[in-house]
Formats: sequence, C-alpha cells, structure tokens
Amino acid sequence: MVTLAPTPDSSPGKTRLSADAPPALVCRNLWKVYGANAETFLRENPEATPAEIRAAGLFAAVRDATLEIRQGEIFIIMGLSGSGKSTLVRCLSRLVEPTAGLVFYEHQNLLRMTPDELIQLRRHKMGMVFQNFALLPHRTVLGNVAFPLEVQGLPKEEREERARKVIDLVGLTERAGHYPRELSGGQQQRVGIARSLAAEPALWFLDEPFSALDPLIRHEMQNEFLRLQRMLSKTIVFITHDFDEAIRLGDRIAIMKDGVIIQVGTAEELVLKPASDYVAAFTRHVARAKVLTAGGVCVPVIPGEPLGPIVPASARLAEVAAAVLSADAPAAVVDANGALLGKLVKASLIADLVGGGQ
Repeated sequence: MVTLAPTPDSSPGKTRLSADAPPALVCRNLWKVYGANAETFLRENPEATPAEIRAAGLFAAVRDATLEIRQGEIFIIMGLSGSGKSTLVRCLSRLVEPTAGLVFYEHQNLLRMTPDELIQLRRHKMGMVFQNFALLPHRTVLGNVAFPLEVQGLPKEEREERARKVIDLVGLTERAGHYPRELSGGQQQRVGIARSLAAEPALWFLDEPFSALDPLIRHEMQNEFLRLQRMLSKTIVFITHDFDEAIRLGDRIAIMKDGVIIQVGTAEELVLKPASDYVAAFTRHVARAKVLTAGGVCVPVIPGEPLGPIVPASARLAEVAAAVLSADAPAAVVDANGALLGKLVKASLIADLVGGGQ
C-alpha cells in the first residue's frame, strides 16, 4: 500500500514563492566605481577588466550587476567581506549613487528620480534595517517606532496607534514604555524591525540584521522574521554571510565575489549545479539534508515497479529520510498536484546526503 510519508512540522518555515511572481526590483549592468573621473572612464571603457580599472587608479565595488527580484520574494545576497554585497544594496536604494547602469522599482527608474521624489519613496515604500540598530536613546520603544511616522507628518494620535500595532506584531507590547538601554539585544533588534515596518514599506532592505546577536537570539529572530513575512509578504533584499541563515530564510540566493554576481539560484541549485569552482567551494560544507529536496534528486521510475511511501517533491531530504530508509520499496515523489515525478532509492538517498549523489 502506498502511503504519504509524514514530514515534521516545518513551522515557522517560509512559504515558497512562485517562480512566476512578477519582478518588483530590477537592476541592469549596475556599476559602482570609486575614484576620480570614474563615470568618464566607464563610458570610454565599457568592457574594462579589473586590472585596467585598478591601473586607472579606480576601485570597482560593484561590477556589471544584473538582477530581477520578484514581488514578495526574500532575496538573499551573500559573499565574503569586501565582495560588494552591502554596496550593491545601497546602490539599489540609492543611498549610494551608482556610477553606471539602471535601477527600476515597480517600473520607475530610481536613477531619474529627483531628491524629493526619492525622499518620498523612502518614507512611504522602502524600509531599511542594518546591523547597527541606531535606536534613539532618549526615546522609548513607542517613540522610536513612531519616529518615521512623525517624519511623514502624521498626527501624534495616529502615529502612536500605528506604532503600537507594529510593536504588538513583534511581541514587545509590554516594553512600549521602555528605553533602549533597558532592552536586551534581541529586543532592540525587534524595535529596529518594528520601526522599519511602521511606515508599511513594500520593499525592505536588511543588511546583516542578526549578525551581532548570539546564536539563540539569532535563531529566535529568524523565526520572528519568517512569521512576519508570512503575514506581510514584503519584497525583501537580505544580506548575510551565513549560508545556513540564507537557506532558512531565502527564496533565492545571489553569491558575489569581487563585486561580481557569480550565480543566482535557490540553495538547492547552488549546491547541485554550482556555476564556478568558487560557488562549489562556498557551498561545499552545507548540510545537504537541509537543502536538497526530493524533487531535486529523484530518479526516473521503471514502469510497473512497486513503490513505497509518497513524498512531496518540495520536501527536504532531512524531512523524509527516515520514511524512505525504513520502507521496503523506493519512495514515490509527487508534485503539488499528485503527479508522479520519480522515486527516491535508499542507496542514492544516502549518496545525496553525504555529497556523492548528483
């Protein structure tokens, strides 16, 4: 008898975004080059090599970056220190002016916006959270969270009402009257997130927001982040250097090196089909059971062969390994509509888990 293999409750995991979601934020051939006459040099040397850029006394922090970030997606940008990930995000939000290229948000060209238009966009549609919480020490939690609404010019009663709702959302209701110095690191981070959410941004930039937290609080904040995203469905650009965090939070991941986007894909795509030796090295020590899915590693079924438990194609191998390994027949892998995609065999499953299967 064919039965559905039980999978552990993945809560508070994320809901996977459809690949058909429309793009929200797009950049084309984006460059950020520091140094005198950088724009002129790029215009005259559009295919300059890194060596030629250095020889001209310039430094390219971001080189020819092209991305499409989908509506409602958690898009992760990864790379070692100095890879250009923070500069790229600041170019996308125009906190840093790109040297060349295009940036569009909801079909608006950000690089053609006037300073006033950009201010309004940031006040009403963009939210930003950085590693440094930058809370105002002389304001309470309520005052900190209400601050962006005060900048927008909302009346005090309205902004405090909206701020209280967001404070409730991040679980700090009992701390609304406390000052930052009276809060733990995790609570301060929640205030930073609440303040960013108070303006109800559609596009949210987060630059290593949890890296300063200890592991336990960091895990709790990841849970909180996923819970908020399930409720709010923001378009999120999230920088991290932690691949485990990227796996847990991201829909897709971009890996950068020396200012260049080396590869963009799901965690599974990066592990199974690395575009370069650098990506392969970057993902080599990833816990494959947490990344690979049944659909990603299943093999064709021989017509008429008996099959054992049914496992969803989207299930991680860690979730179904016990059921597959204890069954007398290969597991049937099915898509969301129940259509048979392939099978999982014990020997190949073990090979995939230890890194030998392809």
